[in-house]
Amino acid sequence: MDPYSSSGQFNQFQQMPPMQPQKTNGKATGALVLGILSLMIPYVGFILGIIAIVLASLAFKEIKRRNEGGRGLAIAGLVCGICGTALYGIIILIVIAAVIFVGASDSMYDVLSSIPELRTA
Repeated sequence: MDPYSSSGQFNQFQQMPPMQPQKTNGKATGALVLGILSLMIPYVGFILGIIAIVLASLAFKEIKRRNEGGRGLAIAGLVCGICGTALYGIIILIVIAAVIFVGASDSMYDVLSSIPELRTA
């Protein structure tokens, strides 16, 4: 059989269906958003960072089990969540140490006692 002949068996191979893109894991996207917000929002960043870390770890498990996409998003969310939690954790510790230091010192009472009394007529 001649492969170049036009005997009706032209193009006998089936075409492969187009590949479907992998579904992106929603928890990975949520972890990334919350991780970025944990760096940006001042007072709630500590809590958002913790939530981002938890969501990223759950996303890793789901991505592996369901063969989904979004591993990079989960990694970025985890890193941003850790950075936000560490940053605001350090800030909270500094504020607590400052409050304890100022509260333990007697200099506040010394300053108030040196203010002269006002005499009224």
